[in-house]
Amino acid sequence: MKEFKEPTLEERRQQAAKAKLAQLQAARAKAPANDPKFAERQAARKEASEARDARALERKAQRAADAKRAEAAQAEEAVARAKALEAAQKAREAEAVEKAARHAAAEIERKKERDARYAARKARKK
Repeated sequence: MKEFKEPTLEERRQQAAKAKLAQLQAARAKAPANDPKFAERQAARKEASEARDARALERKAQRAADAKRAEAAQAEEAVARAKALEAAQKAREAEAVEKAARHAAAEIERKKERDARYAARKARKK
């Protein structure tokens, strides 16, 4: 039986270099760049990416337009609400003035009735 021969440092280095070279060559052989359809797939991916980006920009523009429309609608609603509040305030003021006028008229009517009763009482006494 032969004796076991221990590899030297130089032999181990050479074996490691050969193994690394073999792995590198295998990786290069499997590289997608060597595939004939690789360029087609890359072009399709690029087209899909550009289309996706275009749709994203479109959605962003649509959202901005929707936000502007919503803002304009809110502004219109706020103006309408302010006008309605102002009209309601004027109506309340007009109602208060009318109520005060009715109250004053009723007070004057009561005073006339009281004065008429007083005058009738005076007339009865004479």
